[in-house]
Amino acid sequence: MSGGVDSSVAAGLLIEQGYEVIGITMNLFPLPKEYCLDRDLKSCCGRGAIEDANRVASKLGISHYVLNLKDSFEDLVVSNFLEEYSRGRTPNPCIRCNQFIKFDVLMERARKIGASCIATGHHARIVQDSKSGHFYLKKGMDKDKDQSYFLYTMIQDQLSHTLFPVGLFTKSEIRKRAREWGLPVAERPESQEICFIPNNDYVDFLKKRKPEAFRSGPIVNIEGQVLGHHSGIIHFTVGQRRGLGIAAPHPLYVLEINTPRNEIVVGPNDFLYKKDLLADQINWISGDKFVSPVPAKARIRYKHKESKALVVPLDSGKIRVEFEKPQRAITPGQAVVFYDGDVVLGGGTISSSEQ
Repeated sequence: MSGGVDSSVAAGLLIEQGYEVIGITMNLFPLPKEYCLDRDLKSCCGRGAIEDANRVASKLGISHYVLNLKDSFEDLVVSNFLEEYSRGRTPNPCIRCNQFIKFDVLMERARKIGASCIATGHHARIVQDSKSGHFYLKKGMDKDKDQSYFLYTMIQDQLSHTLFPVGLFTKSEIRKRAREWGLPVAERPESQEICFIPNNDYVDFLKKRKPEAFRSGPIVNIEGQVLGHHSGIIHFTVGQRRGLGIAAPHPLYVLEINTPRNEIVVGPNDFLYKKDLLADQINWISGDKFVSPVPAKARIRYKHKESKALVVPLDSGKIRVEFEKPQRAITPGQAVVFYDGDVVLGGGTISSSEQ
Protein backbone atom coordinates (compact mmCIF):
# COMPACT_ATOMS: atom_id res chain seq x y z
CA MET A 1 0.00 0.00 0.00
CA SER A 2 1.74 3.13 -1.25
CA GLY A 3 -0.79 5.55 0.19
CA GLY A 4 -2.21 6.15 -3.29
CA VAL A 5 -5.74 5.56 -4.50
CA ASP A 6 -4.92 2.53 -6.70
CA SER A 7 -3.33 0.35 -4.02
CA SER A 8 -5.96 1.48 -1.49
CA VAL A 9 -8.83 0.42 -3.74
CA ALA A 10 -6.96 -2.79 -4.61
CA ALA A 11 -7.11 -3.71 -0.91
CA GLY A 12 -10.82 -2.88 -0.77
CA LEU A 13 -11.62 -4.95 -3.85
CA LEU A 14 -9.85 -7.98 -2.38
CA ILE A 15 -11.81 -7.64 0.84
CA GLU A 16 -15.01 -7.62 -1.22
CA GLN A 17 -13.86 -10.80 -2.94
CA GLY A 18 -13.40 -12.58 0.39
CA TYR A 19 -9.63 -12.48 0.75
CA GLU A 20 -7.89 -12.08 4.10
CA VAL A 21 -5.96 -8.87 3.47
CA ILE A 22 -2.90 -7.47 5.24
CA GLY A 23 -1.61 -4.03 4.22
CA ILE A 24 2.13 -3.53 3.81
CA THR A 25 3.88 -0.27 2.98
CA MET A 26 7.48 -0.45 1.85
CA ASN A 27 9.78 2.13 3.42
CA LEU A 28 12.26 2.48 0.59
CA PHE A 29 14.16 5.74 0.80
CA PRO A 30 14.94 8.42 3.43
CA LEU A 31 13.59 11.59 1.84
CA PRO A 32 14.71 14.98 3.23
CA LYS A 33 12.52 16.23 6.08
CA GLU A 34 11.16 19.14 4.04
CA TYR A 35 9.54 16.64 1.64
CA CYS A 36 8.49 13.80 3.90
CA LEU A 37 5.25 15.24 5.25
CA ASP A 38 4.20 17.24 2.17
CA ARG A 39 0.65 16.15 1.34
CA ASP A 40 1.12 17.28 -2.27
CA LEU A 41 4.24 15.18 -2.68
CA LYS A 42 3.83 13.02 -5.80
CA SER A 43 5.99 10.26 -4.40
CA CYS A 44 5.28 7.06 -2.49
CA CYS A 45 8.48 7.38 -0.40
CA GLY A 46 7.39 10.11 2.01
CA ARG A 47 6.17 9.72 5.58
CA GLY A 48 2.89 11.30 4.51
CA ALA A 49 2.28 8.38 2.16
CA ILE A 50 2.86 5.91 4.99
CA GLU A 51 0.37 7.77 7.17
CA ASP A 52 -2.18 7.83 4.34
CA ALA A 53 -1.81 4.07 3.89
CA ASN A 54 -2.30 3.56 7.62
CA ARG A 55 -5.51 5.62 7.59
CA VAL A 56 -6.84 3.65 4.64
CA ALA A 57 -6.05 0.34 6.39
CA SER A 58 -7.89 1.57 9.47
CA LYS A 59 -10.89 2.57 7.36
CA LEU A 60 -10.94 -0.85 5.67
CA GLY A 61 -10.45 -2.66 8.98
CA ILE A 62 -7.22 -4.45 8.09
CA SER A 63 -3.81 -4.72 9.73
CA HIS A 64 -1.10 -2.43 8.38
CA TYR A 65 2.66 -2.88 8.59
CA VAL A 66 5.63 -0.83 7.41
CA LEU A 67 8.46 -2.90 5.97
CA ASN A 68 11.94 -1.38 6.02
CA LEU A 69 13.53 -2.19 2.65
CA LYS A 70 15.86 0.82 2.50
CA ASP A 71 19.06 -1.23 2.25
CA SER A 72 17.71 -3.47 -0.52
CA PHE A 73 16.37 -0.45 -2.42
CA GLU A 74 19.69 1.37 -2.14
CA ASP A 75 21.69 -1.66 -3.29
CA LEU A 76 19.39 -2.83 -6.09
CA VAL A 77 17.75 0.32 -7.43
CA VAL A 78 19.45 3.56 -6.39
CA SER A 79 23.02 2.30 -6.96
CA ASN A 80 22.07 1.06 -10.42
CA PHE A 81 20.42 4.42 -11.19
CA LEU A 82 23.64 6.25 -10.31
CA GLU A 83 25.83 3.84 -12.25
CA GLU A 84 23.69 3.89 -15.38
CA TYR A 85 23.58 7.69 -15.58
CA SER A 86 27.33 7.89 -15.05
CA ARG A 87 27.68 5.59 -18.08
CA GLY A 88 25.62 7.95 -20.25
CA ARG A 89 22.53 5.74 -20.14
CA THR A 90 18.97 6.63 -19.08
CA PRO A 91 17.66 3.99 -16.65
CA ASN A 92 14.09 3.26 -15.59
CA PRO A 93 14.21 2.69 -11.81
CA CYS A 94 10.49 1.78 -11.60
CA ILE A 95 11.10 -1.34 -13.70
CA ARG A 96 14.03 -2.34 -11.54
CA CYS A 97 12.03 -1.72 -8.35
CA ASN A 98 9.29 -4.05 -9.60
CA GLN A 99 11.82 -6.70 -10.61
CA PHE A 100 14.01 -6.76 -7.52
CA ILE A 101 11.95 -5.22 -4.72
CA LYS A 102 8.19 -5.75 -5.14
CA PHE A 103 8.19 -9.12 -6.86
CA ASP A 104 11.34 -10.52 -5.28
CA VAL A 105 12.26 -9.16 -1.83
CA LEU A 106 8.68 -8.25 -0.86
CA MET A 107 7.24 -11.46 -2.30
CA GLU A 108 9.74 -13.55 -0.33
CA ARG A 109 8.86 -11.70 2.89
CA ALA A 110 5.15 -12.23 2.19
CA ARG A 111 5.66 -15.95 1.71
CA LYS A 112 7.49 -16.19 5.04
CA ILE A 113 4.44 -14.86 6.89
CA GLY A 114 2.17 -17.32 5.11
CA ALA A 115 0.68 -15.07 2.41
CA SER A 116 -0.45 -16.89 -0.71
CA CYS A 117 -0.17 -13.81 -2.96
CA ILE A 118 0.91 -10.22 -3.02
CA ALA A 119 -1.36 -7.63 -4.63
CA THR A 120 -0.48 -4.15 -5.94
CA GLY A 121 -2.32 -1.24 -7.50
CA HIS A 122 -0.79 -1.71 -10.95
CA HIS A 123 -3.06 -1.17 -13.93
CA ALA A 124 -2.41 -4.54 -15.55
CA ARG A 125 -4.06 -7.97 -15.67
CA ILE A 126 -2.94 -11.55 -15.09
CA VAL A 127 -4.84 -14.29 -16.90
CA GLN A 128 -4.29 -18.02 -16.54
CA ASP A 129 -4.96 -20.45 -19.38
CA SER A 130 -7.33 -23.11 -18.02
CA LYS A 131 -5.83 -25.90 -20.12
CA SER A 132 -2.08 -25.29 -19.94
CA GLY A 133 -1.99 -23.49 -16.59
CA HIS A 134 0.22 -20.88 -18.25
CA PHE A 135 0.00 -17.29 -16.96
CA TYR A 136 -0.27 -14.29 -19.26
CA LEU A 137 0.46 -10.67 -18.39
CA LYS A 138 -1.96 -8.33 -20.15
CA LYS A 139 -2.56 -4.60 -20.37
CA GLY A 140 -4.91 -2.92 -17.92
CA MET A 141 -8.42 -2.10 -19.08
CA ASP A 142 -7.68 1.64 -18.88
CA LYS A 143 -5.32 2.02 -21.84
CA ASP A 144 -4.31 5.53 -20.74
CA LYS A 145 -3.16 4.22 -17.34
CA ASP A 146 -1.83 0.81 -18.43
CA GLN A 147 1.38 -0.06 -16.55
CA SER A 148 2.23 -3.41 -18.14
CA TYR A 149 5.37 -1.81 -19.63
CA PHE A 150 6.89 -1.67 -16.14
CA LEU A 151 6.16 -5.36 -15.46
CA TYR A 152 7.81 -7.16 -18.38
CA THR A 153 10.47 -8.70 -16.11
CA MET A 154 7.90 -10.88 -14.32
CA ILE A 155 8.23 -14.65 -14.59
CA GLN A 156 5.67 -17.46 -14.31
CA ASP A 157 6.18 -18.14 -10.60
CA GLN A 158 5.74 -14.47 -9.75
CA LEU A 159 2.61 -14.15 -11.87
CA SER A 160 1.12 -17.20 -10.15
CA HIS A 161 1.45 -15.46 -6.76
CA THR A 162 0.41 -11.93 -7.77
CA LEU A 163 -2.94 -10.13 -8.01
CA PHE A 164 -3.68 -6.88 -9.88
CA PRO A 165 -7.23 -6.07 -8.73
CA VAL A 166 -7.50 -2.60 -10.30
CA GLY A 167 -6.46 -3.79 -13.76
CA LEU A 168 -10.09 -4.55 -14.61
CA PHE A 169 -11.18 -0.94 -14.00
CA THR A 170 -10.61 2.50 -15.41
CA LYS A 171 -8.99 5.17 -13.27
CA SER A 172 -12.27 7.06 -12.96
CA GLU A 173 -13.97 3.89 -11.70
CA ILE A 174 -11.21 3.42 -9.13
CA ARG A 175 -11.63 6.94 -7.79
CA LYS A 176 -15.41 6.44 -7.70
CA ARG A 177 -14.96 3.33 -5.53
CA ALA A 178 -12.64 5.24 -3.21
CA ARG A 179 -15.24 8.00 -2.78
CA GLU A 180 -18.04 5.48 -2.17
CA TRP A 181 -15.97 3.78 0.53
CA GLY A 182 -14.99 7.10 2.09
CA LEU A 183 -11.26 6.48 1.66
CA PRO A 184 -9.17 9.51 2.65
CA VAL A 185 -6.99 9.20 -0.47
CA ALA A 186 -9.79 9.33 -3.06
CA GLU A 187 -8.47 12.60 -4.53
CA ARG A 188 -4.77 12.09 -3.83
CA PRO A 189 -2.63 13.06 -6.87
CA GLU A 190 -0.86 10.28 -8.74
CA SER A 191 2.79 9.48 -8.15
CA GLN A 192 4.51 10.75 -11.29
CA GLU A 193 8.08 11.47 -10.30
CA ILE A 194 10.95 9.14 -9.45
CA CYS A 195 10.01 8.34 -5.87
CA PHE A 196 13.46 9.01 -4.39
CA ILE A 197 13.85 12.33 -6.29
CA PRO A 198 10.66 14.18 -5.26
CA ASN A 199 11.55 17.52 -6.86
CA ASN A 200 12.43 15.72 -10.11
CA ASP A 201 15.90 17.31 -10.08
CA TYR A 202 17.86 14.16 -10.84
CA VAL A 203 20.98 16.15 -11.82
CA ASP A 204 21.20 17.65 -8.33
CA PHE A 205 20.63 14.19 -6.82
CA LEU A 206 23.40 12.70 -8.95
CA LYS A 207 25.78 15.55 -8.19
CA LYS A 208 25.40 14.93 -4.45
CA ARG A 209 25.67 11.15 -4.72
CA LYS A 210 28.20 10.75 -7.56
CA PRO A 211 30.13 14.02 -8.03
CA GLU A 212 33.05 12.27 -9.74
CA ALA A 213 30.80 11.64 -12.77
CA PHE A 214 30.59 15.36 -13.56
CA ARG A 215 33.60 15.79 -15.82
CA SER A 216 33.65 18.46 -18.51
CA GLY A 217 34.03 17.40 -22.12
CA PRO A 218 33.33 18.38 -25.72
CA ILE A 219 30.04 18.75 -27.55
CA VAL A 220 30.62 17.78 -31.19
CA ASN A 221 28.60 17.55 -34.40
CA ILE A 222 28.33 14.42 -36.54
CA GLU A 223 31.56 15.37 -38.34
CA GLY A 224 33.43 15.54 -35.03
CA GLN A 225 33.75 19.34 -35.02
CA VAL A 226 33.76 20.77 -31.50
CA LEU A 227 30.81 23.14 -31.02
CA GLY A 228 31.07 23.69 -27.29
CA HIS A 229 31.67 22.03 -23.95
CA HIS A 230 29.54 20.36 -21.29
CA SER A 231 29.95 19.98 -17.53
CA GLY A 232 29.09 16.29 -17.38
CA ILE A 233 27.34 13.75 -19.61
CA ILE A 234 24.83 13.18 -16.80
CA HIS A 235 23.12 16.40 -17.89
CA PHE A 236 22.03 14.82 -21.18
CA THR A 237 19.83 12.14 -22.67
CA VAL A 238 19.26 11.08 -26.28
CA GLY A 239 16.74 13.34 -28.05
CA GLN A 240 17.32 16.30 -25.73
CA ARG A 241 17.23 19.78 -27.25
CA ARG A 242 17.21 22.21 -24.34
CA GLY A 243 20.25 23.05 -22.25
CA LEU A 244 22.92 22.45 -24.88
CA GLY A 245 24.27 25.99 -24.61
CA ILE A 246 25.14 26.12 -28.30
CA ALA A 247 24.19 28.86 -30.75
CA ALA A 248 23.32 27.32 -34.11
CA PRO A 249 21.33 28.37 -37.22
CA HIS A 250 19.05 25.32 -36.80
CA PRO A 251 17.88 23.27 -33.80
CA LEU A 252 20.34 20.69 -32.49
CA TYR A 253 19.51 17.53 -30.55
CA VAL A 254 21.56 15.02 -28.58
CA LEU A 255 22.16 12.11 -30.96
CA GLU A 256 24.60 10.08 -28.89
CA ILE A 257 26.37 10.05 -25.54
CA ASN A 258 29.88 8.72 -26.12
CA THR A 259 30.95 7.74 -22.61
CA PRO A 260 34.51 6.50 -23.40
CA ARG A 261 35.29 9.89 -24.98
CA ASN A 262 33.13 11.83 -22.46
CA GLU A 263 31.57 13.39 -25.55
CA ILE A 264 28.08 14.60 -26.50
CA VAL A 265 27.24 14.24 -30.20
CA VAL A 266 24.56 16.60 -31.53
CA GLY A 267 22.83 17.02 -34.86
CA PRO A 268 19.54 17.60 -36.69
CA ASN A 269 16.30 15.97 -35.57
CA ASP A 270 16.23 13.67 -38.63
CA PHE A 271 19.32 11.86 -37.34
CA LEU A 272 17.41 10.72 -34.25
CA TYR A 273 15.34 8.25 -36.27
CA LYS A 274 16.67 4.67 -36.32
CA LYS A 275 15.14 1.43 -37.58
CA ASP A 276 16.98 -1.13 -35.44
CA LEU A 277 18.10 -1.54 -31.86
CA LEU A 278 20.00 -4.08 -29.79
CA ALA A 279 18.82 -5.10 -26.33
CA ASP A 280 20.12 -7.37 -23.58
CA GLN A 281 18.91 -8.66 -20.19
CA ILE A 282 16.00 -10.25 -22.02
CA ASN A 283 12.99 -11.74 -20.27
CA TRP A 284 10.31 -13.77 -22.04
CA ILE A 285 7.30 -14.00 -19.73
CA SER A 286 6.36 -17.45 -21.00
CA GLY A 287 9.68 -18.78 -19.72
CA ASP A 288 10.41 -20.25 -23.16
CA LYS A 289 13.58 -19.22 -24.95
CA PHE A 290 12.72 -17.89 -28.40
CA VAL A 291 15.10 -18.99 -31.15
CA SER A 292 13.23 -17.73 -34.22
CA PRO A 293 12.23 -14.17 -35.16
CA VAL A 294 8.99 -13.04 -33.52
CA PRO A 295 6.65 -10.45 -35.08
CA ALA A 296 5.35 -8.09 -32.41
CA LYS A 297 4.57 -4.51 -31.54
CA ALA A 298 7.38 -2.87 -29.58
CA ARG A 299 7.39 0.10 -27.21
CA ILE A 300 10.69 1.88 -26.50
CA ARG A 301 9.38 4.15 -23.71
CA TYR A 302 6.44 4.07 -21.33
CA LYS A 303 4.32 6.62 -23.22
CA HIS A 304 5.74 5.71 -26.63
CA LYS A 305 3.32 4.49 -29.27
CA GLU A 306 3.81 0.81 -30.07
CA SER A 307 5.25 0.09 -33.50
CA LYS A 308 5.38 -3.03 -35.65
CA ALA A 309 8.70 -4.80 -35.41
CA LEU A 310 10.48 -8.10 -35.85
CA VAL A 311 12.20 -9.34 -32.69
CA VAL A 312 15.27 -11.36 -33.71
CA PRO A 313 17.08 -13.52 -31.09
CA LEU A 314 20.87 -13.50 -31.49
CA ASP A 315 23.43 -16.15 -30.56
CA SER A 316 24.98 -13.72 -28.07
CA GLY A 317 21.81 -13.80 -25.96
CA LYS A 318 20.88 -10.30 -27.08
CA ILE A 319 18.03 -9.47 -29.41
CA ARG A 320 17.81 -7.19 -32.42
CA VAL A 321 14.54 -5.33 -32.90
CA GLU A 322 13.89 -4.39 -36.52
CA PHE A 323 11.17 -1.75 -36.77
CA GLU A 324 8.91 -1.41 -39.77
CA LYS A 325 9.27 2.37 -39.47
CA PRO A 326 12.16 4.36 -37.96
CA GLN A 327 11.73 5.29 -34.30
CA ARG A 328 12.78 8.59 -32.74
CA ALA A 329 15.35 8.84 -29.93
CA ILE A 330 15.98 5.18 -29.12
CA THR A 331 17.68 5.55 -25.74
CA PRO A 332 20.22 3.12 -24.20
CA GLY A 333 19.21 2.12 -20.69
CA GLN A 334 15.48 2.34 -21.35
CA ALA A 335 13.34 -0.77 -21.80
CA VAL A 336 11.94 -2.13 -25.04
CA VAL A 337 8.78 -4.16 -24.40
CA PHE A 338 7.07 -6.50 -26.86
CA TYR A 339 3.33 -7.01 -27.22
CA ASP A 340 1.01 -9.34 -29.06
CA GLY A 341 -2.22 -7.38 -28.86
CA ASP A 342 -2.90 -6.91 -25.13
CA VAL A 343 -0.45 -9.62 -24.11
CA VAL A 344 3.07 -8.74 -22.95
CA LEU A 345 5.54 -11.15 -24.54
CA GLY A 346 8.60 -9.82 -22.74
CA GLY A 347 11.28 -7.20 -23.12
CA GLY A 348 14.83 -6.14 -22.48
CA THR A 349 17.17 -3.22 -21.83
CA ILE A 350 18.20 -1.17 -24.87
CA SER A 351 21.97 -1.28 -25.34
CA SER A 352 22.32 0.58 -28.66
CA SER A 353 20.49 1.72 -31.79
CA GLU A 354 21.39 1.18 -35.42
CA GLN A 355 20.51 2.87 -38.70
